Amino acid sequence: MNLEEYFARTGYKGSLEKQDLETLTDIFQHHIRAVPFENLSIHCGEKITLELEHVYNKIVRRKRGGWCMENNQLLGWVLKCLGYDASFLGAYVFNPHQNAYATIMTHLLVKVVLDGKAYIVDGGFGVSYQMWQPMELVSGKDQPQAPGVFRFTEKNAIWYLEKMRRKQYIPNQNFSNSDLLEKKECRKVYMFSLEPRTVEDFRFQCTYLQTSPDSLFTKKSICTLQTTDGFRALIGWTLTETTYNYKENMDLVEFVTLEDEEVEKTLKEKFNITLDRKLVPINVKGFYTI
Repeated sequence: MNLEEYFARTGYKGSLEKQDLETLTDIFQHHIRAVPFENLSIHCGEKITLELEHVYNKIVRRKRGGWCMENNQLLGWVLKCLGYDASFLGAYVFNPHQNAYATIMTHLLVKVVLDGKAYIVDGGFGVSYQMWQPMELVSGKDQPQAPGVFRFTEKNAIWYLEKMRRKQYIPNQNFSNSDLLEKKECRKVYMFSLEPRTVEDFRFQCTYLQTSPDSLFTKKSICTLQTTDGFRALIGWTLTETTYNYKENMDLVEFVTLEDEEVEKTLKEKFNITLDRKLVPINVKGFYTI
């Protein structure tokens, strides 16, 4: 495990000595544009484990992606190696279909302190809720980014993340009412406290999320990757490509349904992923929006 190999994977060629917001942002953006948020292991007979060396081999050497516990654990390791003051937090993800936050802490994220200011660096959420820049941990302040306007609010030592999106233009009207489309313009994302966490705090969740019939991740095969102007996502057989701010205050969302034989080719061409085992796509209705 070494940083040079990781940065070759993400394509980052900037400074490794500077510890400032600009450098942190650059490292972060290279990660989210090279490493997909994906749960494909669940749907091709592989077990997801949280040992850092396993995560490193999967993402860096096998050129796969991972979910938050993998992506953010690796990102946190990189930042600590570079001398950043980085630590882990745990969040409860909002479920729009139940209009409630999860009762299990399933989301691992990274907090970085720079020049006395705290930032959330989350490289493991995917789709349109993936932040593109570290977010300053301040309450009630709009933080505009390419994906939309993010905002933290704090109440009784609990922090809440929400995102305001633009209007959406969907050329293929067959998908205008897709259950994958988020209908609300302001969406809750997750809530968290500032209590420090370790990877050990996520052992149960890692098993639960890949085995429980109630888990979103057993109901859908997901692979998403940020691009320079939006993101792409393959959920089951549905490929979406989103372009942010395609027109003023308007995002372009293009949908296409793939045939079985197109799935692996699309993973290679659009996400740079080659699987060792046969993927069985799945997309149970509901539970997930982009």
